[in-house]
Amino acid sequence: MDQFDLYVNTDSDTNKTYPYFVDIQNGLLDTLNSRVVIPLTPISKSDKRYPDNLCPIVKIKNKKFALLTHQLTSVSANFLNKKEGSLSSSRDDIVAAIDFLVTGI
Repeated sequence: MDQFDLYVNTDSDTNKTYPYFVDIQNGLLDTLNSRVVIPLTPISKSDKRYPDNLCPIVKIKNKKFALLTHQLTSVSANFLNKKEGSLSSSRDDIVAAIDFLVTGI
């Protein structure tokens, strides 16, 4: 598993609201049985409820999704079994959002 890999949420109870998770955990900790992830939720053009510095917007399959950094969580590594791609190109935005969540800066 690589940092910033994108995974499909396979849980039928939550995957409509949170269709994806991005793994933000550093690869040096791959031996742990859990991964720290940020859930993503779909957004529409008119959706302005997410602050840009906390919830960066990314495109996946030509659709926009907000990273819900304030809902950062951990899941079992086994739960992340359907890799969809990588958000490594959004690394700076993701790290900045985490930094804003933790430090307020």
